[in-house]
Amino acid sequence: MGSNLKPARIVPPGRILERELAACGWTQKDLAEIMQRPPQTINEIIKGTQQITPETALELSKALGTSDEVWINLETNYRLNLAKKNKDDSDIQ
Repeated sequence: MGSNLKPARIVPPGRILERELAACGWTQKDLAEIMQRPPQTINEIIKGTQQITPETALELSKALGTSDEVWINLETNYRLNLAKKNKDDSDIQ
């Protein structure tokens, strides 16, 4: 029964990150400076074109006061759900 459940929508981790930045009153540039990363990297994570790596998850957790597992799990679940959706879409055709 539970194995057939699918998320209503797949939320990219970048959207969560964007909300966290807003809650902190930070810009992407602010976070990039805190993490000592190029602003482009933060922007690409938010746009979903750059994945959150384990190293990035560690840095995000330190900067935002969250656990690193939160970020790596958000990324993993997002990519897994995308893969399932793509598989389901290709099975229909």
